[in-house]
Amino acid sequence: MDLQVVSSSDLLWSKALEKLRHDIYQLPEYLRLEANRLRAIPEAILIADGEKMLFVPYLIRNCGDVVSADAMEIFDVVSPYGYPGILLSEAAINTPGFADAALDAIEQEFRTRGICSAFFRLHPILNENFSEVFQEKKLAVKGKTVSVDLRQPNLWNHTRKGHRSTINKCKRLGMIAKMVPFSDYLEEFVAIYEETMGRVNATTGYYSFNCEYFSQMNDLLGESLHLCIVEYENQIVCGGLYTECCGIVQSTLGGTRNQFVHLSPGSLETDYARYWAQERGNEFLHLGGGVGGSTEDSLYTFKSGFSQLTHSFSTLSLIVDEKNYYELVDLRAKALAISASELLNSDFFPAYRSR
Repeated sequence: MDLQVVSSSDLLWSKALEKLRHDIYQLPEYLRLEANRLRAIPEAILIADGEKMLFVPYLIRNCGDVVSADAMEIFDVVSPYGYPGILLSEAAINTPGFADAALDAIEQEFRTRGICSAFFRLHPILNENFSEVFQEKKLAVKGKTVSVDLRQPNLWNHTRKGHRSTINKCKRLGMIAKMVPFSDYLEEFVAIYEETMGRVNATTGYYSFNCEYFSQMNDLLGESLHLCIVEYENQIVCGGLYTECCGIVQSTLGGTRNQFVHLSPGSLETDYARYWAQERGNEFLHLGGGVGGSTEDSLYTFKSGFSQLTHSFSTLSLIVDEKNYYELVDLRAKALAISASELLNSDFFPAYRSR
């Protein structure tokens, strides 16, 4: 079993992806985009043994920003935003024990480099049934996501009655949905996105998706990135960003102008996007889930109105170096004047970043 650490500028990264079905979230360009936003180092590990391959992209963060200078030589690993997951070849999936042995090797590699923990968000489509693949590693199911199966001949039949009425109403009002070059509408999209984040009281992290971020996103992802807008009364009332890779279209970030929320133009946007994605020969339009993986909020309810196809969204959390991990928890707890158990009992991983 051969383990290689791969930088985002190494051609080996792209060569590995040529052999594995992947999504936008595993591209080196996407990792660099997220690394810039989070001030992290983009990297991946490739493990190969003949036809058996495992590839996992991630970001390395310095833990000094969490507690103090005492942690300057302690690091942790996190997935970039979205669903990067862990890619496995068919031979790797069908070889019992390979995935667990590969993860053991990854943990050993991390440990030698001062990395104390690793948190991976798995891909709901590409990593389905991983609970059967990683026998010894506990995967935590965080919720469900929704996708539209574009291989279905009649998407309209799988649409909730209320959504059908809303889509038809939007069309009667004269709303028009279309795909446009992101670069031409970037500033207006950012304005709509920020207006939406303010309306829904989004957490601070969502505001780091700013104009600079979206500009870099356009530069780095190029033809893999698409913007769907809805026009009404000579103005753009909503917009959504979609990525396209290996037959999977992802609905990523978007929003609606406050004054038009009551008309639900986002329903028309999603309806247009799914037919557009289908015409281009894609297999799935992944809409994602609710906030934090919830299946009971309004966002999940909206998405599930377009399809009954759901996937489990799981995460993998690894404490690589227990001594350093719990030392960071203690230091963070002291800084917050709370007990370490309060951090450890939170549902957040790693615990020292929960507040």
